[in-house]
Amino acid sequence: MPASLSVLEQNILKAKGMKEAQIKKLPKLGITSKAAFATIGDAATLRELTGIDETTAKAVMAWAVGGGSASTQSVGGTVVVDSADIVYCLHCKTRQPKDYQPGDLCPSCGKQAEPVVACYWCGASGPGKFCRQCGAEHVLAGELELALQLRRDGIAKDDIPKRLASLSVAEKEALFARARKATHGHARNM
Repeated sequence: MPASLSVLEQNILKAKGMKEAQIKKLPKLGITSKAAFATIGDAATLRELTGIDETTAKAVMAWAVGGGSASTQSVGGTVVVDSADIVYCLHCKTRQPKDYQPGDLCPSCGKQAEPVVACYWCGASGPGKFCRQCGAEHVLAGELELALQLRRDGIAKDDIPKRLASLSVAEKEALFARARKATHGHARNM
């Protein structure tokens, strides 16, 4: 008689919905380990071999092929690819209508779906996480003045957002003071 599934594997199969009598038939079919289910491949084939119901077959195969859901593990799984022109609201993640324009309000939550921000590096404005002109990562609107000061200090374009994220509140206040002083001093010299 062929080897049988371990006690643990048998208990898992019971938890997935298989009956004791169905589990006892598995070794006669050549199913003596969890790896044998991978050879079977899908829930439909398991049903054909064993006669178990569809729900149980799906649950068993989801466990046997790695613990993921049956749809993500099966060969014919669904893959959704969004078009490049699709925009999702930054706040509620709702897909925006086809006639969406940057700066429009989200019909779901009422907030600006993709806020238009100014670039600290080149001065262009637009939506998104990165500037569409120079590629600089956008910073929060409230930190634009700080980013401009860091640019004047000679910090590299790609390092400015990282530097702002690492600054404490006190360091940001000191940088704001320097930025205001530089701006007001520049205005007096004009």
